Order: sequence, then structure tokens, then C-alpha cells
Amino acid sequence: MKTFKLISLMLIFFLFLSCGSTMKFPVSDITPAADIIVRKKQDKNGNLMILVSARNLAAVERLNPSKNAYVVWVVTDNSEVRNIGQLKNLNVQTTSLESIVPFMFWEIFITAEDYADALYPLGTEISRVRFSK
Repeated sequence: MKTFKLISLMLIFFLFLSCGSTMKFPVSDITPAADIIVRKKQDKNGNLMILVSARNLAAVERLNPSKNAYVVWVVTDNSEVRNIGQLKNLNVQTTSLESIVPFMFWEIFITAEDYADALYPLGTEISRVRFSK
């Protein structure tokens, strides 16, 4: 089952590489070993497919203060901040999030939160990236 998930994730990476935008998050002072990328691509229905992948991201409970989840947020065209999901561990070295949103956004960031279903980012910001408009 883990092999199937890994193969599926690799296939999605290759599909995202074919077109769309890919950005690398800047190095974080909080998790400096993390290598985080985001890919976004518009599907045929006008929705945006988002894939956030992180390698070597410290376990969220090892942060000081410890937290329970890495949450991915987007800033919409209307300047609304929306929680699009939690980074999930695939294995010891890799975490990821796949999400589809029906709205445009130009900024995405990751926070360490006490609750994965937080409505607003209250925790420590890990890193942030802006796509050009």
C-alpha cells in the first residue's frame, strides 16, 4: 500500500512538472533543513490543483514550542486567508499535501498549528512564497 502511494505521488509530480507553476519556498529559520516546493496547475474546470511537498521537514512535535500540525494556507485574490489542509507524512523524510481549490490565489504559506482545522493562522509561520500575478 505504501508503494502504491509513493508511485501515485511520483506520477502526480511528473504531471505537475509538465505544465503549471513551480516555486521553491525560501529556507526557514525554524526548519532550516527543509526543502519545500509548491506546484499549482489549472485543471480543465478552472480549479487550481496544488501540490506541496517537503523533504527533511522537522517533526512538528519537535518544534519549540511543540505543535500538532503543519497547515498550508493560501491568500486569495480577495485577501482572504484560507486553510487548504495539513501536510501529511509519507515517510520519515517526506511530507506532502494535495489539494484542489476553486479560487485563484497568489500567495501560499505554511504554519505550525495546535489544530489542523484552524480557521486562522495563529501558529508559527514556517515559510511563505508568492506567485507572480
